[in-house]
Amino acid sequence: MRFEKELVHGRLIKRYKRFLADVKLDDGTEVTAHCTNSGTMKSCLEDGAEVYLTPVNDPKRRTKFTWEMIKIDGRWVGINTNNPNKIAFEAVRNNRIPELSGYETVRREVKFGDSRFDVMAQNEKETCFIEVKNVTMKVGPDALFPDAVTTRGRKHLNTLMEVKKQGMRAVMLYIIQRMDVERFGPADEIDPEYGKALREAYREGVEIIPMQAEVTPEGIELVRKLDFEL
Repeated sequence: MRFEKELVHGRLIKRYKRFLADVKLDDGTEVTAHCTNSGTMKSCLEDGAEVYLTPVNDPKRRTKFTWEMIKIDGRWVGINTNNPNKIAFEAVRNNRIPELSGYETVRREVKFGDSRFDVMAQNEKETCFIEVKNVTMKVGPDALFPDAVTTRGRKHLNTLMEVKKQGMRAVMLYIIQRMDVERFGPADEIDPEYGKALREAYREGVEIIPMQAEVTPEGIELVRKLDFEL
């Protein structure tokens, strides 16, 4: 995924009210940016750290920037939770993930029951529903999800199990927007119920694919599949 606009560099002053962040740009201007990440952003939040923002030209929006990434320990971490869906859609459509290649039709935001999945892919042999999650939290060498309790995330896992029961392919795709981790796993200390649901889903045949992505001011590229430990 390439950024459509040139990003604006600055330093984080503070994040507050979950969806807002004050940033000091290189020219000294202080602006408020929209933060799409509703989680705690544990391990990827540091006052004074370098950040990049996307300028937004929308008269209806109060904030004129969207926060894209932050530099932690010398590496960029992507915190925009909208980007993983775009990355996943492009990757499946362009056969960039070997486990999810060979689909002729790829659509976004497809309804199944009372849920809406991020991606649906089809070919003559099968239908595949894919739920995409953004992962930014790091504990030691591990990337963990979630960084806050998520009842919505558990609902998606339950619906994926129903997809599998109906004879279709069900995939949980985690996009890990940082390069300083080696494995993926559930954050049991934060949301043990999500961890239980993920293990149950895995036993029931839901596939888990954690993909690591390299984040730069030019774009975000999938690099490799990580091992996972449940």
